[in-house]
Amino acid sequence: MSPSIWQILIVVLALVLLFGRGKISSLMGDVAKGIKSFKRGLAEDPDEGTVKSVSGQPEQTVDVTPVKDKA
Repeated sequence: MSPSIWQILIVVLALVLLFGRGKISSLMGDVAKGIKSFKRGLAEDPDEGTVKSVSGQPEQTVDVTPVKDKA
């Protein structure tokens, strides 16, 4: 038994009344930003060796490998 068009419209109307049109549109905007950020993260080359900061400038990486003594 699938929901009819009237049932779907009633649910959508109830959501708009509860959350307001502005809140729903801002929520969808946040979802879109998250999807874009996720796609951008997948598109970056993982073998690059540098990490991009929030400003878009590459940050320097620091080698933290311990040095072995020759003794």
